[in-house]
Amino acid sequence: MRVTQQMLFSRYVNNLNKSLTSLMDLNMQAQTQKRINRPSDDPTGMTRILDHRDTLRSLEQYKENISTAKGWLGSADESLMQVSTLLTRAKELATQAATGTLDSDNREQVSYELRSLFEQMVGLANSSFEDKSIFGGHKVDSPAYKQIMWLTTNDDTFAANADFAVNGSSNTTVLVQFYDTTGATAVGGNMNLSDANLGVRYSTDGGDTWKTDGSVTFVAGQGTLNLPSSGTSVTFMADTAIKVNDPNDESTADGTWLWIRPSAQYLGDDEDSPPLVDSMGPGVGLLSAGASGSFLDSNVTIRIDNDTAVTMADDIEYSYSMDGGINWVTGNIAPADTTSNAAVLSVANGGILSLASNGSNLIQPGQQFVIRPSSAAINLDVSSSEQVQVNSVGKDIFGGIYMDPDAVLAAGGSVLTLDSTNGNRAFQSGGAAGMAVTIQGQDEYSKNLFEVMGNLVAFTETNNQTGVQQALANLTEAQEHILNSIAEIGGRENRLDVGETIIDGLVLNEETLVSSIEDADISELMTDLAQQQIIYESVLRSTSMIMQLNLGKFI
Repeated sequence: MRVTQQMLFSRYVNNLNKSLTSLMDLNMQAQTQKRINRPSDDPTGMTRILDHRDTLRSLEQYKENISTAKGWLGSADESLMQVSTLLTRAKELATQAATGTLDSDNREQVSYELRSLFEQMVGLANSSFEDKSIFGGHKVDSPAYKQIMWLTTNDDTFAANADFAVNGSSNTTVLVQFYDTTGATAVGGNMNLSDANLGVRYSTDGGDTWKTDGSVTFVAGQGTLNLPSSGTSVTFMADTAIKVNDPNDESTADGTWLWIRPSAQYLGDDEDSPPLVDSMGPGVGLLSAGASGSFLDSNVTIRIDNDTAVTMADDIEYSYSMDGGINWVTGNIAPADTTSNAAVLSVANGGILSLASNGSNLIQPGQQFVIRPSSAAINLDVSSSEQVQVNSVGKDIFGGIYMDPDAVLAAGGSVLTLDSTNGNRAFQSGGAAGMAVTIQGQDEYSKNLFEVMGNLVAFTETNNQTGVQQALANLTEAQEHILNSIAEIGGRENRLDVGETIIDGLVLNEETLVSSIEDADISELMTDLAQQQIIYESVLRSTSMIMQLNLGKFI
């Protein structure tokens, strides 16, 4: 076989390139300190590295979520601690005002600081983190509360029957009394608000001086309590009875008294309402559907799977989906119930759909019911299997006056007269027709901080020692409720601390695994690099000795 110059040249160049390529690969590894720099270096290893990096990105997102959640909960914790501090001061002032040694001037002096404390509490209830309200449920883009005027009365019968709205504003409590201008009705006797002989007097300085230019006017069944010099008025949605006071003695407490005083209206949303149920498919409107129990935060769709229409007394076959119909849990059966004209269908997490006749006892095949739970929670994922709620529902902590929009919708736009926790009922002031404002979500009035503080301000401004004593007792329970809320938020913060420790451990483990696959052994790499450099220099030297390509040699 004849070895030509071209063959020699090609072979030598190929050997040089291979040696140089190996040297450059080792040089790149030395530069990056990594054994795998591109998929071709180790396809299997690169696949494992990408999997671990994907896990690391998820863990980093969890760490970021934990950091965000700490900011939200830390702000809530600090705000509630400040509220508790203000309540401690309010209790000190109320204790002073509740004693018989203070006169009206002293209680008025106390009221100035109490009103300031009340306003500070409203400001703390409107606390935000990164411009997001932390006590407004899902409504994070606006304050959770606004200050309003509200009404307290000593007349339980009037409170149970009067649907009212308080309009306007005042820097002091407005004290209102009613009396018979003719003197014909005995003190403590009943008169209707619409009675032409009903007189109204009011005071804006705690009862020191009274004005008698107040009046009640009725137009189309709706009454207005006019208090010209007070800056406020009260709208009554229907006529009702009140007890008259002594026309000549404002200090007699036998009649109906009104304290128009400060409060706060909750503007966020709630988690109180039962889930709403929408019906779709055949038979819509012929069945009454309601939901109860736990549905987490996701909508649930229930589908009837019977081949033919069935009655409530038959076995009902159904499926349900918790992801909008993508996946279905099939094979569920609600056993026949022959004792009642109703059916109960159960889904995961303890949720229940109750069906009853609304004109028909038949359940049609293919009929669907979408259950929409009421939720105000904002949850952040802090691990692959755990979420932490970062916000709070303000009315469940601070109380206040609240309008339940779901209750309004359920009433079909009619006027609602929902009982509030302090015995008063109310009609929405300044809102759309048919919306009711009431205190909701508080099991006991004493837990409603803004109502307790509003009444305390009113009673100190009007020198009502008995009212102050009652408000003082309620303040203790209100503060306990705030402290319980602090403890609940603290529990969530502790979960974040534990979760962060776990995430840090997982990140370290993943980084160790990635390093074991990807990183180069430096001592071994330096040895290989030195050897490859010697190889390349040897190939280069031997090639130059053999291939002496010089035109002078061919002359």
